[in-house]
Amino acid sequence: MSRPEDLAERIERLVLRHEELKRTNALLAQQLASVSAERDSLRSRLAAARARIDALLDRLPADPAGSVRAAAAAAPAMPHSASPEADAA
Repeated sequence: MSRPEDLAERIERLVLRHEELKRTNALLAQQLASVSAERDSLRSRLAAARARIDALLDRLPADPAGSVRAAAAAAPAMPHSASPEADAA
């Protein structure tokens, strides 16, 4: 069986490791909160930009065939990795 001194040393190392992990966890939680707030802000800005684009499209003169609005609606969505927001990050 282990000596009491060995057990005490091992417990001390475990306590130090636990404190280190708690600090790391707190930093990661802080970073997560910051990144989540940034993401929410970017989503809000994106929604506002989309609303402005929709308003501009609505102001365009009506095409008899409706091709401007139809072309905008039929345009394929950009994949997330190819979006301008991904480049800004």
